[in-house]
Amino acid sequence: MIKLRKVLSIAMLASALAVTFGASTTVNAEGGTNDLAPVDVVEVNGLIDEIVVSDIEQAIDRAESSSSQAIILQVNSLGGVVSTTRMEELFNKIIESKIPIAVWVGPTTARAYGSAAQLLAVADVSAMADGTRIGKTGKLLMTSAGEVSFGDASATLRTTTLNSKDAKRLGALKLTTDDDGVPVLRNMLLAMNGLSIKGRVLQTVVDVKSESGDELIREAATTRFFKLGLLERLLHTAASPPVTFLFLIIGLALLVFEFFTAGIGIAGVVGAICVVFGSHGLATLPIRGASLAVIIVSMLLLAIDVQVGIPRFFTGAGLVLLAIGSLTLFRSSDGGEIQLSWLTFVSGMISISLAFVVGMPSMVRTRFATPTIGREWMIGSTGRAVGTINPLGIVRIHEADWRARTNRATPLQDGQELRVAAIDGVTLEVEPLEGAARDYREMRKPKSE
Repeated sequence: MIKLRKVLSIAMLASALAVTFGASTTVNAEGGTNDLAPVDVVEVNGLIDEIVVSDIEQAIDRAESSSSQAIILQVNSLGGVVSTTRMEELFNKIIESKIPIAVWVGPTTARAYGSAAQLLAVADVSAMADGTRIGKTGKLLMTSAGEVSFGDASATLRTTTLNSKDAKRLGALKLTTDDDGVPVLRNMLLAMNGLSIKGRVLQTVVDVKSESGDELIREAATTRFFKLGLLERLLHTAASPPVTFLFLIIGLALLVFEFFTAGIGIAGVVGAICVVFGSHGLATLPIRGASLAVIIVSMLLLAIDVQVGIPRFFTGAGLVLLAIGSLTLFRSSDGGEIQLSWLTFVSGMISISLAFVVGMPSMVRTRFATPTIGREWMIGSTGRAVGTINPLGIVRIHEADWRARTNRATPLQDGQELRVAAIDGVTLEVEPLEGAARDYREMRKPKSE
């Protein structure tokens, strides 16, 4: 039965890896039944890393070698984390592409900051949905056509942001419509219809007769949505600040937990995987090396008290260093300072605190202390209270600290001598040495002695 389970587990793991590494770009086609050439839509979500840059370049190559008449980059990004040279290479490829490339910032509430905002300036067509904002471009990059420019809006967009209405008024957008914004992709197709770009006249809308033949219906060209493959999506998600932070601290905590257990178990495997994905995020995102070192030191301090089995000074110091390192881990990108959300930070700190204050010490005491506690000689042993015991506390028996509680109503003071009267699981039941009842297992000495 055990061998069969192992075979099934290996087969399931192999299948999962095959799906993961064999995943390709996802295509989802939408649109009417007309004969218009399709328009490719590429999602640009999150920080622009090497995976996103490569995906855009592949989309351009794919569209140039197929029947696509244009590409729309649907942008919702707070900036880029690739080098300036790499981003300029992408801009040049967009400028020199053989087919028109449009940038649409959407849907509502989407943002395009930093180098993501500069995509609008190098694209052939640019538009924004209502409620979106662009800006905080920082230093404008250089391309084969010269410095990236938003016209009169360049200076304003360097340090501030604009909504769709103001961006249109200042001439930052290349698609002029009667409305303040382009709310959905279909409106983008309607607005692009008839534009002459790079020697092509875009035909993204056609009027067809209804079934009754009484009226004309406007149908948009088929839109083909291209998404990252499963592995690429996983790596891109892992390179976001909140996910990188959680992967890192959870992975390190699981490795510490595994260090104090016998053999290699599921916690060690999961912890190693989390550290691998967290390391990918650290290698992609702009971080402070000193803060990363502080986080690693904090885990070492937390591990000291895990070995002892009781949260003490090192636990508090480790949690303080972990908080400092986490809040300062990420530094600014081209779109501004990258900061953890308070929800992510608080959730991570609470999880680590519970793990190192409650979970791991209990596990260590249970694993290493149970065989010793079960021995008969523990009952009747004497020791001292470490702090007040009322009714729970810590006692020191034979130079080792144990959880204990009084089996009488009278509390024990710090340093007071005591005797082990009984054992309940991993907790010692103790009583004052003076006036304590002697255990029935003790040999009573004759009065003459």
